[in-house]
Amino acid sequence: MKTPNIDRLAANGLRFTNGHASSSTCTPSRYAILTGMYPWRDKSIKILPGDAPLLIDTQQQTLPKMLKQARYHTAAIGKWHLGLSKGKVDWNKRISPGANEVGFDYSFIMAATQDRVPTVFIEDGHVVGLEANDPIQVDYTKNYAGEPTGADNPELLKMKLHHGHANSIVNGISRIGFMKGGTKAKWVDEDLADIFLEKAQEYVRQHKSEPFFLYYAMHQPHVPRTPHKRFKGLSGLGPRGDVILEADWCIGEFMKTLDEEGLMENTLIIFSSDNGPVLNDGYEDGAVEMLGDHAPWGPLRGGKYSLYEAGTRVPFIVHWKGKIKPGVSDALVCQMDLMTSLSDMLGIRHEQVDGQNVHKALLGISKKGRKELILEARSKTALLKEDWVMIPPYNGPAVTKTTNVELGNAKEYQLYHLKKDLGQRQNLAKKYPKVLDKMIREYRAIIEKKKQRL
Repeated sequence: MKTPNIDRLAANGLRFTNGHASSSTCTPSRYAILTGMYPWRDKSIKILPGDAPLLIDTQQQTLPKMLKQARYHTAAIGKWHLGLSKGKVDWNKRISPGANEVGFDYSFIMAATQDRVPTVFIEDGHVVGLEANDPIQVDYTKNYAGEPTGADNPELLKMKLHHGHANSIVNGISRIGFMKGGTKAKWVDEDLADIFLEKAQEYVRQHKSEPFFLYYAMHQPHVPRTPHKRFKGLSGLGPRGDVILEADWCIGEFMKTLDEEGLMENTLIIFSSDNGPVLNDGYEDGAVEMLGDHAPWGPLRGGKYSLYEAGTRVPFIVHWKGKIKPGVSDALVCQMDLMTSLSDMLGIRHEQVDGQNVHKALLGISKKGRKELILEARSKTALLKEDWVMIPPYNGPAVTKTTNVELGNAKEYQLYHLKKDLGQRQNLAKKYPKVLDKMIREYRAIIEKKKQRL
């Protein structure tokens, strides 16, 4: 499977081998990116339903708010999944607070994920294409009378569900949650990538003459994997492979736009992912059966939902033509560090957060990043410090039954030396008791310190 545009971005930029999301799932990682805060500090920060209230306090400092202080125009385009409104969402009026109220001048988003209702676009708080005589209703507990579901009407599905995703059917795909109405506002899944790309390109062209910050949150390869017909069957690895090719194409087209508008030498580009890989995440799309010998997690252990390295160690490329020397960096950096690092680059003071200033590492000036990082997977945490990872004991299954991912749960402490054992196969907890004890004490000190700051 060829991804020439991502490869070109990596070859011409600085590729971090130790770049991390804060968490191994989407909502917490996105919260960390935009706030510079550890998501595990608040137990409500977890994978959200599509009708959840806004997670970010409107009085809270955020990455886009910080950049607005430096007179940047800001936009969020693509996947949101950070909640909307204060309580129950009324989809038939302007939805507030949302992306605009936490610092984005413009927003064109999906409320949550492609597999959750409502399956509509929201532009600056308004559902796009909504008709007054066909209001939207959304519920995550019970269905609406007469509305078909994946569980009851499998004959209507063009994509068979595997687990979860048994509720309302939209475009022949059953989702999480129940929805009624908004017929003409509903998106066509196969067109999502094109529409988000076009909006991102349009935004760049409109704001090329002023400083701008674009949070372009692509939806691929999240389930349901629905490639446009141009990419269907192209990878030979089924829908998952096809949407990765589609994502690569989108990146290439977006980079072309920056080049055509003369912005390549004046644009800092950061490419990353909100969590590690997963194959079967709810639909029977051949992701497991057609994988062959390819390992999406590379030499790492785990994946999405996991405390092991494949849960949070993600693609992380920083590109700035003429400013950042192409190469590879082993510095430990986290997406949570972006607000602190960019604010330092711009000379903007902001309130203390969990993110650290690693801007010299991001620009390739220094090989040193942060010394430690608390990793999180569904509110369970571990400590990564230099070459060591310590995972405390946790109850729960070792492997998920549905997604077949090793979670990191064990009855005893786990200690791994990543420089010698990147795949985390040899638990050194008993062999190095002094190292383990030190890691436990440092872990507890960080956790307690953060609790006190709440």
